Amino acid sequence: SVKELVDDVNAWTKAWNIDPKPYKWVKSAEAIFESIASYCQRISNSGH
Repeated sequence: SVKELVDDVNAWTKAWNIDPKPYKWVKSAEAIFESIASYCQRISNSGH
């Protein structure tokens, strides 16, 4: 979710000065497909 991403970026930012390393966001393929399916369901019922 967006909230999870924001929370993760904020945690990474706080830790950056202590232990600098690249940022990685990992999401499973299943989670990505679930997000896409949810989005498609929302926009298909948008009334356009």
